[in-house]
Amino acid sequence: MIKVFGHKSPDTDSTGSPIIWAWYLSEMRKQPAVAVLQGEPNTEAAWMLAKWDLPMPGIIADVAAGEQCVIVDTNNPAELPDSINEADVIEIIDHHMLAGGIKTRTPINITVRPLACTATIMHDLIGDEDLARAPRGIKGAMLTCILSDTLEFRSPTTTPHDRFVAEKLASELGVSIPDYAAEMFAAKSDVSAFGEAELLRMDSKEYELGGKQLRISVLETTAPQVLLDRKDALIAAMPGVAAADGADQVLLFVIDILKEEATLLVPNDFVRQIAEKSFGATVAGDSVVLPGVMSRKKQIIPALSV
Repeated sequence: MIKVFGHKSPDTDSTGSPIIWAWYLSEMRKQPAVAVLQGEPNTEAAWMLAKWDLPMPGIIADVAAGEQCVIVDTNNPAELPDSINEADVIEIIDHHMLAGGIKTRTPINITVRPLACTATIMHDLIGDEDLARAPRGIKGAMLTCILSDTLEFRSPTTTPHDRFVAEKLASELGVSIPDYAAEMFAAKSDVSAFGEAELLRMDSKEYELGGKQLRISVLETTAPQVLLDRKDALIAAMPGVAAADGADQVLLFVIDILKEEATLLVPNDFVRQIAEKSFGATVAGDSVVLPGVMSRKKQIIPALSV
């Protein structure tokens, strides 16, 4: 059985895309496959599973030597199981920059395209003929992934093709994109059940900057004040999360989806230096607003400097 999975701290795309591709492998290619996750899905991803009556994928801690795997929505070994290079990786589908470091046993299919969402790439790879046979839940997952990764087309990562595919799927499903996205973002914004350490890890990536290991976390929300009201507690939790995860510092960006801006929490002089040098910001307290900043992939990580 082929295991299909995305990155650690699974968001909507890293939850939905494994489900989409496992369906395609099993039903269309006749290669038995199962979607799995590296951790609990975030609130929006969990909402998607319930909305489209999709089974919760199993959660894995690692992969076995020789086990067949398909990697989606990442190609970074730091975001993959520890034993990934001992497994048999047979395919990679992604929309992030190449990180390097994954070893395969034989030549494989690798599809990396400059689109906003892995599910958009999968839509194209599957093709209209096979998509016509896809259950509503698979198309619903595809639509949800695209709207999530594009923040309903607000993100600068959005391409015309992402929008075309989303609008096509919405039409086929009889879904109003504005109404559906509002439901999605309400689910994403409900973080009342999560502690500070869980929030700092909920949607995070590892990144090295100036010899320092950073955990770069984003929380996308339509209710940023709910998170900013917990600012002191989030800042207090950062050293413990960093130490436990082998990082030097946690950077947390609270993304206001509706205002299209980010608030970066500034716990110390190191983060203040990053904020001022990377974004040209003037930091006067323990947070700074960054107008227009919405994408970790396109606007945050490429800008980081010390």
